[in-house]
Amino acid sequence: MAVAAVISAVATVGSGYMQYRGQKKAAKSAAASQADALKQAEATERNATIANNQANQKRVSSSALLSSNEMAAKGGQSGTMLTGPGGVDPNTLRLGKTTLLGGS
Repeated sequence: MAVAAVISAVATVGSGYMQYRGQKKAAKSAAASQADALKQAEATERNATIANNQANQKRVSSSALLSSNEMAAKGGQSGTMLTGPGGVDPNTLRLGKTTLLGGS
């Protein structure tokens, strides 16, 4: 009867070890599959971004640039961001005096 118990215990341990090896192998295979899927997804995203950027390239609008230059030329002085197309009004610079340096 002791021999049967030992054989049963060895069989149980052996069966448990085989299950453990199978689970480890399956986990390793799943991790490799997941890593491959992640690499494939990143490559697909990169390719989609490249295709999107190629389809939506920003180009210079030369006609808009020329029309803005023509408008500035028609207005006399060319505008800046600070003064606008009309320039600075000379009356705002006088400070109530008759000469440019403020003397009488």
